[in-house]
Amino acid sequence: MKLRYIYLFLMSMPAVLPVTAQVRLDSAEVARSMKGEEPKALIVATNEAEDEAEEDDDSIASFQNDSALSWQEKIKVRLDGILQGDLMETTQVGVQVWDLTADSCLYAYRQRAQLRPGSTMKLITAITALCRLGADYSFSTRIYYTGTIDDSLHVLNGDIYCVGGMDPKINSRDITAIAESVRDLGITTIKGNFYADLSFKDKKDYGSGWCWDDKNPLLTPLLAGRHDNFITQLRHRLRAMGIGHEGSVNERTLPKDAQLITTRFHSIEEVMHRMMKESDNLYAEAIFYQIAAAGGGAWSSARQAREETNKLIRKLGLNPYHYHVADGSGLSLYNYVSPELVVRMLRHAYKNSDIYNTLIGTLPVAGVDGTLRKRMRHTSATGNVRAKTGTLKGVSSLAGYLTASNGHSLCFAIILNGGMYSGPARRLQNKICIALTQ
Repeated sequence: MKLRYIYLFLMSMPAVLPVTAQVRLDSAEVARSMKGEEPKALIVATNEAEDEAEEDDDSIASFQNDSALSWQEKIKVRLDGILQGDLMETTQVGVQVWDLTADSCLYAYRQRAQLRPGSTMKLITAITALCRLGADYSFSTRIYYTGTIDDSLHVLNGDIYCVGGMDPKINSRDITAIAESVRDLGITTIKGNFYADLSFKDKKDYGSGWCWDDKNPLLTPLLAGRHDNFITQLRHRLRAMGIGHEGSVNERTLPKDAQLITTRFHSIEEVMHRMMKESDNLYAEAIFYQIAAAGGGAWSSARQAREETNKLIRKLGLNPYHYHVADGSGLSLYNYVSPELVVRMLRHAYKNSDIYNTLIGTLPVAGVDGTLRKRMRHTSATGNVRAKTGTLKGVSSLAGYLTASNGHSLCFAIILNGGMYSGPARRLQNKICIALTQ
């Protein structure tokens, strides 16, 4: 009976412990079990904390140089070695590295695998926007009035219209400037309503395929400081300047006879800088809808942005039906791309100086800033790799540019799907970048 108890006790252990746990069962525990006593709690050590922590990559060993191999052969040997670890058994991995100087593929591993990109989707959004809209494009928020201004009484007998252009950078300084423009018309009283014209985009507050329990940004075309209270803030600012107003707040499209008061602008480079450096999802979706609106008309949709992106994919020589573009930020579970597609995008940007010169300055720099500030520190990749990260549950990716150890300019895309923890995937990406730059 005691032997049967020991057998059942030992056999039950694998079912309740993590695969990576280290279990120590000493002779005293066995003795207690044989006496029918309850065993003491087991000490279980796991590597979950390690998986969640950022790695300082000065711990990565240097790669050995074989003088008998060409530089290209050395890179292949290094990357083949990195991609033979245990991580390959539990994840789907796709990699492509393109030599921009030689304009040839340097390395490829399952580069056509259809994978979820996470926030590296923002690269596709950024490059499509720069191609379609241009580097000089600006976001705009316009303020109009209808009716007449009684100069003798300083009264606006009409309404104020706020036309949203989905500019995520509108802030309190812009609100103050708008209120000052109203005051400069000589208005001290507004006898009318405030209307929000939200016709810039569709009525969908969230993106297709977004998880309901994520902290998702609200997708509305009239924002102020990331909040949907633009008109409330404007009314408060007008009151503070001594401008009274009657009436209510409603939604209505701008009538044709409205008179422009002022327009507030922010450049696409300003918006893109935060979108890429800090991986801001709201800013990415704002750019996505600018792409959608490029064709003209009101109530722009994600479908229109997808069509514009597919046009560029087709121009790059790939079949857009092999991929799915669901949103601009990478939050959607429905996004599917390949390392090959991302590299084609990066290569296209590199070949067009107007696009590249804007894009390169927005990318996080390894060991320096943005989402790469804690990665690849104290290595040959520090200050060299400029790339966009991507992290969702089960998704980890990295794509961008670097200067290789032979002086060539490279672009690359590394996408991993399926891992429970992002730490091992990030370390693999770091090793590949260091292998290319060391």
